[in-house]
Parts: sequence; structure tokens; C-alpha cells
Amino acid sequence: MNRSFKLFSVAGIDVRVHLTFPLILVWAAFQFGILTGGGLSGALFGIIVVLLLFGIVTLHELGHSFAAMYYKIPVKDIVLLPIGGVAQLKRMPKEPWQEFVVALAGPAVNVVLALLLGGVALALNIPVLGGSLGVINGTASLSLTAVLSYIFVSNLALALFNLIPAFPMDGGRVLRALLAMGLPYARATAIAARLGQVLAVGLGIYGLFNGGIFLMFIAFFVYNGAKQENALVQQEAQLQQVTVGQVFARQVQSLRPFNTLQDALTLKSLTGQTSFPVHDGFRYVGLLTGAQLQEGLQRFSGWTAVNDLVRRDLPVVTPGDSLERVQSLLQQHQTEALPVVDDHTFLGVITLNHLREAYQRLVLERRITIQPA
Repeated sequence: MNRSFKLFSVAGIDVRVHLTFPLILVWAAFQFGILTGGGLSGALFGIIVVLLLFGIVTLHELGHSFAAMYYKIPVKDIVLLPIGGVAQLKRMPKEPWQEFVVALAGPAVNVVLALLLGGVALALNIPVLGGSLGVINGTASLSLTAVLSYIFVSNLALALFNLIPAFPMDGGRVLRALLAMGLPYARATAIAARLGQVLAVGLGIYGLFNGGIFLMFIAFFVYNGAKQENALVQQEAQLQQVTVGQVFARQVQSLRPFNTLQDALTLKSLTGQTSFPVHDGFRYVGLLTGAQLQEGLQRFSGWTAVNDLVRRDLPVVTPGDSLERVQSLLQQHQTEALPVVDDHTFLGVITLNHLREAYQRLVLERRITIQPA
């Protein structure tokens, strides 16, 4: 989601738009302006209703985000794409009932909006269901009736479509949460992911034979999303079997606060180490990660002190912690390494590579039974 730019923030949540988003506006103008013969008025209608629709999508994603924040789950941002929106949580809820609430919060926003829009239509005596037929038949014009009708029906469709039990859509996450109340989390994910992929194939085939290119894009997104989520959860489940003490690096080169980025780069070249603990005497200061080193060399000179870039916000892990917890913390803090500490004594560093090596070793030792998806 790096190819996006910020629009605004709500309660500390950045709402961003992907660079490909204008494609949906071009499609809307073409659909209502040329294909349906609406001309300039139809093109303007298409652009206006799509912008309003994505306003509803933003509210939908904010529903997920606020529910997640209620459970102390940090939200990275919301990204608007041509096929919809994505609220990016820094970690997924592990309690099934929390995921159930977070997943339903988005469609619940659509239900509330439908009631409000329906109330407005009733007050203005606008037949929104009848007006939507004009949009479907290509006879809609740029009018309040047509716009309100399109938004009302699209809002309902958004709620119903997201509740389809096709993981990783909202309905799929609701299904996983319900299954996880009686099954292991990894098994529940595998079942929900498999069902999501089956439905995605069906949706893709329907779109292929009915000219629904947009549906084919959604099917592709759902299929791959289910596959990736299942792979991540299965990996996390297996990493619970391994502790930090079994894999972390004890013999690591360290730096002092007054050392420079050039010193760190030289040490990296000599040892292959990418992340360096920084000590001030016997006091642990923080961690200079590979990403921080690279960014520092791009933005500053090689003579900049590492003390200016060292990460002091990273949590520490202990030898008894599971690698599943480490993976969660690495994702949450967007880093590739964490310090290992026991009884306030710095012991070493554990990195993302250590997790990958441990997982590969488990696979080679055939200690993993991978749930298919």
C-alpha cells in the first residue's frame, strides 16, 4: 500500500488513496457517459455517485477501525482502492468474539446509513427503489432522485456483499470467528479460507462469462487474500511451538551512541549483521535496525551518529517468549529485529530471518501439518 497519498485523518487514522484510484472515476464516466448514452450529464453522474459511494466505503472502514481501537488494536491507516477500501490493522484480534465484533462493525455502519438515507428519501418523497431501476436501465440523469437512489441501493449492496462468507471479506471473518469459538484458530482459518477461495472461483467464472471484469478483479483479490491470510495464520500456529531462546543470535556486534552510520555500514559489511544493539557503557540504549541504517544513509551523511537514529520504542522479548509473539510484535512495530532481554540483561537480537529459518526447519523436519487453502 506504499503507492498511496494521504487525504485526511480521523481520530488519528490516516485515510489514504491509492494511485490507481482515479481509474474507477474514469470507468464511471465511461460507463454512464458513453455506454449508457448519458453524455456529459451521465459522465458527471457517474463521477459524483462513485465519489459518494467511496465516502460510504470510508465510513464502512472507519466502523471496522473504531471497533478495533475499542479493543486496543492499533490501526495503521485506511487505503481506498478502485475495488474498495482496506482498513489496515497493526494486528488482528486473537479473541474470536473481538474479531466477530470488528468484522460486523463495517456492515453495521451500512445498515445505519441505509436507515438514514431511507429516511431522507421518505421525507423528500423520493422512490429510491424505483429510481434505482433507471440507473440499471441506463436511463438515469443527473438528478437528486437518481443520485440518492444509486447511493441507497449501492449502500445496501455493499453491506450484503461484504457479508458473503468469503474470507477475507467481512462475512468470511465472521465465519472464522464463529468457527474459532469451537475449533483451533488455525483450523477455523483454513476452513474459512477454503470456502472463500471456492466462492472466489465461482465469482470469477461468473464474471468471465458475463463480461464482469470488475467481478473478476474482486474474485482475484478474495482468492489471494484468503491464501495469504491462511498461510500467515498457519505459520503463526507452528511458531508457537518454538521459543526465542532456541533461535536468537547471542553473539552480536554492538555499537556505541557516538559511533557513526559509516561505522555501522562497515560492521555490516564485515559481519553480515543487519541490526545492531546500541550500548552506553552497560546501559542498553536501543536498536539500530537495517531499515534505520539504510534510511539514515539516504537522508544524512555517513558521519551522523547512530544515537540520532536508534530505535528506542521497540519492545523487548525474553528467551521464553514464543516466535508467534515475536512475529506479531515485528508486524506491529514494523521492524525486522527485536532485542532479547532477560532480567534486565541484554542477551542478543532476534530477527525476521530467524523466524523464517525456524519455520523452514520445522517444515524440513516434517513437524508441520499445513492446513490446505
